[in-house]
Amino acid sequence: MSLKSRAVQSWARRLHVYISMALLFVVLFFSVTGITLNRPELFESSQPNIQRSTLELPTSLFTIQDGRLKADETAFETFLFEEANLSGVPSGLDIYAEIEGGELLIGEVSMDFKGPGYNASVFVDVTSEFVEVETTNYGVIALLNDLHKGRNSGEVWKWFIDITALLMIFFVLTGVCLLLPKKKTLNTAIKWTVFGSAISLVIYFVAVP
Repeated sequence: MSLKSRAVQSWARRLHVYISMALLFVVLFFSVTGITLNRPELFESSQPNIQRSTLELPTSLFTIQDGRLKADETAFETFLFEEANLSGVPSGLDIYAEIEGGELLIGEVSMDFKGPGYNASVFVDVTSEFVEVETTNYGVIALLNDLHKGRNSGEVWKWFIDITALLMIFFVLTGVCLLLPKKKTLNTAIKWTVFGSAISLVIYFVAVP
């Protein structure tokens, strides 16, 4: 079936319109955050919001087993999410312990939580049952910029970016398909395509260090 046929053109037109409307907000989001990402000094806060808090550690979360300090990692993360109001993706636990005769002499645990525009560090002194939490919020613009890059945003958001990119490619291809029967418009469009591509390459080779 020819790309110029009425059936193909009809479907291409529908898909082009529907995809453009479905991606309207998403394209605007990535366009705006492209500017904020390229010019962070104009938009991002120079002073992040840093907060520190302390918690009392439940004794059941860390135990000595086979001469080693063991953690109930899931329960500990739940405790931090609920009591310290943390968010983001937790790292693994970094545990340092000195045990002598079944007695814990030194027990120190640290971990991080990372999210878009946000991170938190946790330090635990198991012997004194003391938890210190430090959270850093870099502001709304930093959050949006991290979402643009897919950094610390979770697997679902990464898939969302991938699917959006594929739909944008399909949007471009359906646009090209719609131009094929219009010979005069197609010729003009090709000239603009060559011009835009040439400008991009010239800027890259001439202006980029």
